[in-house]
Amino acid sequence: MNTVVAGITFRAMLGRRRIVLLILLPVFLIGMAFALRLLGDADQATAVSLLQAFSIGTMLPLLGLIAGTGVIAPEIDDGTIIHLLSKPISRPVIAQTKFLVAATMLVLFAAIPTYAAAWILIREEAGIALGFAIGATVAGFAYAAVFLLLGVVTKHAVAIGVVYALIWEGLIGNFVPGARKFSIQQWGQTIADQLTDVPFLKSDVAIGFAVPALVIVTVGAVVLAGLRLRSFSLTGDE
Repeated sequence: MNTVVAGITFRAMLGRRRIVLLILLPVFLIGMAFALRLLGDADQATAVSLLQAFSIGTMLPLLGLIAGTGVIAPEIDDGTIIHLLSKPISRPVIAQTKFLVAATMLVLFAAIPTYAAAWILIREEAGIALGFAIGATVAGFAYAAVFLLLGVVTKHAVAIGVVYALIWEGLIGNFVPGARKFSIQQWGQTIADQLTDVPFLKSDVAIGFAVPALVIVTVGAVVLAGLRLRSFSLTGDE
């Protein structure tokens, strides 16, 4: 990781309007948890439903899109990436650093709020809070890598990412049984399932498939992003 690149990227992410979007979704999640607690609906089934449907099912892919594309796509769009690429920094290192920044954002704005929401509802019961937080973390890493790669390979990363997050992950991945095996959020739910002790949380994807898939997608996407950066011309043509 290059600390200079990381510092510049963090400042850019925290200083843009994206930070508002990064904050709104987790605030809404925690607000729903407080509301359910006050209404007396704080039980394990409610907590699992909230975390499955909103935290991992909706919030995580959208935050992954914001963070993953946000760390590099704007620089490519406005041409400032050329200044960075002209520095004596390995381009794979640039991609790795951008990924780590995006992954950190997802831990802060997705995994920790997921834990907080579950804790508000049911404290530490059945390991639900920790299990979903870890599931959100590892799935968040995969989202960060995939959307980083998308930001490098196309100027339409946000539009394509929205379609992917809402259509594939949100609809097809949830309602088409065969497609669940190739859904990042389903892999994250598999991790949560393994770490919790509740009978009504059952993943359709085996842990033996989910873990290697998460590793391959995360590492592969970051490597491909670094290779793609190597092909960028310093003339700004790309």
